[in-house]
Amino acid sequence: MSDAELYAPYALGPVTLSNRIVMAPLTRNRAGPGFVPGDLAVEYYRQRATAGLIITEATQISQQGQGYQNTPGIYDAAQIEGWRRVTEAVHAEGGRIFLQLWHVGRISHVDLQPGGAAPVAPSAIRAETKTFVNNGFADVSEPRALELKELPGIVQDFRTAAANAIAAGFDGVEIHGANGYLLDQFAKDGANVRTDAYGGSVENRARLMLEVAAAVAEEIGADRTGIRLSPASPANAISSSDPQAQFDYIVDGLNALGLVYIHVVEGATGGPRDNAPFDYGSLRRRFKNTYIANNGYDRTLAETRLDAGEADLFAFGRPFIANPDLVERLKTGAPLADLNPATLYGGGAEGYTDYPALDAVHA
Repeated sequence: MSDAELYAPYALGPVTLSNRIVMAPLTRNRAGPGFVPGDLAVEYYRQRATAGLIITEATQISQQGQGYQNTPGIYDAAQIEGWRRVTEAVHAEGGRIFLQLWHVGRISHVDLQPGGAAPVAPSAIRAETKTFVNNGFADVSEPRALELKELPGIVQDFRTAAANAIAAGFDGVEIHGANGYLLDQFAKDGANVRTDAYGGSVENRARLMLEVAAAVAEEIGADRTGIRLSPASPANAISSSDPQAQFDYIVDGLNALGLVYIHVVEGATGGPRDNAPFDYGSLRRRFKNTYIANNGYDRTLAETRLDAGEADLFAFGRPFIANPDLVERLKTGAPLADLNPATLYGGGAEGYTDYPALDAVHA
């Protein structure tokens, strides 16, 4: 296979991508009042529209689903309208964009929850991690266990959020089932010690994730529904005693639903790819549609794995922050700009929309 295949068009269900490079979700904490994406977000995503596919920053499906300050929502009319401006800007540049649907579960703080309530989780086990709230990092709050009768409401919130995303002009959605957030918490026994139909066995712990995937696929079409998974990542203090069995089962269920892609974080999120034993090839073989590979990719690794048939699309995260024209830089072998870590979370245009493209650097 020619290296040029990485930069050739790709059919993702009914959506044609201009190349196989995906912009991974990147939380930037810059939503405006009412958790509405504003002018800066419009420009930020427009600048990066040469990605084959943009997956937006994680976007809460409800106020209960929020875990960090100034992250956008997709549960009211103003948020839908704010996102519509983003999708129109990306489409005007010829880009494609999916919205990532998010419920953080226990990775939250009482100051972000409705009425100062405790965050929710599969079980009342606090994560040993921090969140970004009140303009700084603080320990997450003690969660309460969701009652059985509340779970259909969570599924409905994902369904409604998916419908809202399509109303806002998105090409599809990605369900966030990774990185120690709510659906991942249910799937992994380090956070889930329930004894009802949503805890215990591999099948029970997969139940909520598969119910959400089925509801979203029914609402907007499986061919516009993807999901992100991180089987072996310890992100947000999550752990699992049986990740291979758990995620083989989950991917079998997702495959049966006909989802358009699985987006797999291989290894520790933002860390080593070989942090724990796991056969990602098993997921690739079990899933008939598109496999998006994520974590630590550069041009060489992406080309090698594409040539071997081990993945279809390749997600790049942090490199897109400082390189709005990342696809062109990868294609031409141009050097990548470095990001400014001080401006990652919160703030304004600095470190967000002021990174120049190559043509501006050399002008």
